[in-house]
Amino acid sequence: MQKFNFFIPRVLWLTGLSGAGKSTTANILKTEFDQMGIMNYLLDGDILRQGLCNDLGFSEADRYENCRRMAEVAKLFVNEGYMVICASISPYRNMRQMIRKRFSDSQFIEVFIDAPLSVCEARDPKGLYKKARAGSITLFTGIDSEYEAPANPEIHLRTDLETPEMCAQKIIEFLQSVS
Repeated sequence: MQKFNFFIPRVLWLTGLSGAGKSTTANILKTEFDQMGIMNYLLDGDILRQGLCNDLGFSEADRYENCRRMAEVAKLFVNEGYMVICASISPYRNMRQMIRKRFSDSQFIEVFIDAPLSVCEARDPKGLYKKARAGSITLFTGIDSEYEAPANPEIHLRTDLETPEMCAQKIIEFLQSVS
């Protein structure tokens, strides 16, 4: 990996269906940033739901609040000079637009981690699709709750066609092109 000559603290908002590869790509990206000496922080939606957001469910209002909290924490880190990687389904376009408005134009990069629903279901790392199909969980994004794909993300990655390492490299190359 090439080192950055400099970089602008930003939030990389990785959005996509469960099982698309957001967390996998985010963890690889974090490791790459660590090796480059870039101050960074990873905010994973699943981990935040165990602590900061453990009082929230999966209603539309709760999903907005979950993402709002993640964005506020991300903003604190960006303001301190960190590159922040946020991995969150964040299923609604207007939700992601609301988050984008919390940052300056150069600080927010939407990364669409894209894989067809069938691929995400086949991966099903937590068995959630199986539970949703069986009706034991409801409001599951992609099954009985809508996911609105980004209309114009800065970066669009197809994890059914590329490895997580390739996806992380494409994010780094994008950052290098805009720094």
